[in-house]
Amino acid sequence: MVSIEDIQKAQRTIVPYANLTPLKRSKYLSELCQANVYLKLENQQVTRSFKVRGGINKLVKLTTVEKAKGVITASAGNHGQAVAFGARELGFTAKVVVPTNTPKVKVEAIRRFGAELILYGATYTEAEKKAKDLAKQEGRLYISPYNDPFIVAGHGTIGLEILEDKPDVDVVVVPVGGGGLIAGISIAVKTKKPDTQVIGVQSTATPIMFESLRAGRIVPAHRHEPATIAEGIGGGIEKDSITFDIAQQYVDKIMLVREETIRKAVYIHYKYDGEMVEGSGAVGAALLLEYPDAFKGQTVVLVVSGGNIDEPLLKQIIAEQESA
Repeated sequence: MVSIEDIQKAQRTIVPYANLTPLKRSKYLSELCQANVYLKLENQQVTRSFKVRGGINKLVKLTTVEKAKGVITASAGNHGQAVAFGARELGFTAKVVVPTNTPKVKVEAIRRFGAELILYGATYTEAEKKAKDLAKQEGRLYISPYNDPFIVAGHGTIGLEILEDKPDVDVVVVPVGGGGLIAGISIAVKTKKPDTQVIGVQSTATPIMFESLRAGRIVPAHRHEPATIAEGIGGGIEKDSITFDIAQQYVDKIMLVREETIRKAVYIHYKYDGEMVEGSGAVGAALLLEYPDAFKGQTVVLVVSGGNIDEPLLKQIIAEQESA
């Protein structure tokens, strides 16, 4: 299990590599919900995603032998950028396997950071299997996007920053895929301020953590994963993932939002908050759009997990929302 001390140590470790991201009040969402709504802007992180926090915290722990052999990972895009960036900064090689439908902005960033990119499979689950097979074949260390205590601890630094900036926070809303982000944040928040609610959000298209917590066990990913604008929180959960046990212990609940609401949330962030936010980063705002009365009178922080959205998709969303 990851402790608050592990997260505090990670906070010191990542200082040379990661940004201390701002907490910004959303006037539009605050008025909509009659609440005080703040955005933790990880879209302003070094790689435009929170993933660099856990990635760096893991990579700095590698042994000399592991660095010499290099690393490999699977990613929906943002974790791949974090590993590519970290490997470049720390001086060793990295391979990144992503699904063939990964957004162009993420693919280009991985290449820009110097990793060898492999496009494979129609889903994250297929890319993950390919990366693990290559890790065995080549002797590279596989870096999980979520199922690793150092990854979780690194992501937990967001929780510490939220409490430092907004100690009176009532609710922290977190996007959920494999659970690395919410696992770290929930440990930090619940250890420091147990009365604060930690709520996870998933798309109805890829509700694996939601279904797993409801079943009391990790359920397999859907064989045919539906298309989603929130690809960053798609995919399944490894059967032995530490994130599931942490979520069971620390997370208050996981809620689902519809794809059409996520699209609207991307637009809201762009139009009223002046922020470019990818689908997975907008699910917190989508939750408030679907349940505007649920947080009345409370102080709410939405973790805006990333801003790597393809420009044509953003333009499409803006056009459809303004013509609605």
